[in-house]
Amino acid sequence: MCSAAYRREMPTFHATAMRILTTNEITDARVNSTLGVVVGIAIRSRSVVGNIMAGLEALGNGSALDEYRDLLMACRCEALTRMEEEARGIGATAVIGVRFDSAEVGHEMVEVVAYGTAVVLLDA
Repeated sequence: MCSAAYRREMPTFHATAMRILTTNEITDARVNSTLGVVVGIAIRSRSVVGNIMAGLEALGNGSALDEYRDLLMACRCEALTRMEEEARGIGATAVIGVRFDSAEVGHEMVEVVAYGTAVVLLDA
């Protein structure tokens, strides 16, 4: 789901893969039970350098946007990993209906939330 470069910060090593889907149904498996909503939250500081680079982007520096995009991708992957860990903790074998939400917290931080419904698959 997330590349190795983004997962470096929060590695997860499990014997079985957690199925994480944006859809509410799984074509090759049936949901045995629904365990409830699981959430993963990641917060990152843009730092003073990030704010300066964002300002430079407005002046035409294309690399600043790439740096900010990478920051958000790493944050999204961290949120997914945290959501997956919460789902595993309650015995889920999959998370369906996954969505993301993001917001700036003040002028210095970015928050990314991943959430979905933890389920146990009958055919898992």
